[in-house]
Amino acid sequence: MTLSGADVRRLLDEYGLAPSRARGQNFVVDPNTVRRIARLAGVGAGDRVVEIGAGLGSLTLALAETGASVTAIEVDGGLVPPLRSVVEPVGVTVVEGDALRLDWPALLGEGPWVLVANLPYNVATPLVADLLDGVPAIGRMLVMVQREVAERLSAAPGDDAYGAVSVKVAYWATAKVVGRVPATVFHPVPNVESALVRIDRRVAPAVGAEVDPAWLFRLVRTGFGQRRKMLRRSLAGLVGVEEFAAAGVRPEARAEELAVEDWGRLAACTSSAPRPS
Repeated sequence: MTLSGADVRRLLDEYGLAPSRARGQNFVVDPNTVRRIARLAGVGAGDRVVEIGAGLGSLTLALAETGASVTAIEVDGGLVPPLRSVVEPVGVTVVEGDALRLDWPALLGEGPWVLVANLPYNVATPLVADLLDGVPAIGRMLVMVQREVAERLSAAPGDDAYGAVSVKVAYWATAKVVGRVPATVFHPVPNVESALVRIDRRVAPAVGAEVDPAWLFRLVRTGFGQRRKMLRRSLAGLVGVEEFAAAGVRPEARAEELAVEDWGRLAACTSSAPRPS
């Protein structure tokens, strides 16, 4: 079973709750949608799934329905009692906590895990980036986010949405928008469009181990910080003419033209150069 719109409204009334705008709470109230998300996540018996922002448990129930072992995380203490009442009877483990501050290694232990989540729009980008950086136990993700965020996470060089976070994702993983979600399936109905992004962690980063990722992403952030400028200007003081030539990168190029591999070569060719503090 999953939750209908009537079920969600009943739970909110029963516990004296209302969706929090500050937390970006929009609960999915369409059983077909949550089952579709579970299907696209490709999870089933034997899989370990962690869900962030479980809310009242609508998606949680659909994930548990597949036979996967599910751990549901919810930061809002007011939602935890109704969430427990809905999902603990079907064997789901509920953890109250902030996904941006959790001790993930202690919670998950060894991988692999699959992350499935309807992420609040205000935390989606930093959360995905942090999990890619620091939680290798999560081997793949299926996240529902604002459409513009989905486009940034999955963008390729030359796309309008391509930016520093696109390079970050490409460094660790491959990403693809696998579906759209209409606003009408949420309570309350948001005034933004949502999309589903599947992110599959690479066996190894897209750039070789000889490249310092901290230096790589410093270059990326600096380049995209002045994305309309040619790289010879936006990276002035960090990359010289000889380094551009050695990396095979045109100094006249702009940040959005470079794939993660290009940034990696640039970082490799400048890793021993003097760097301003």
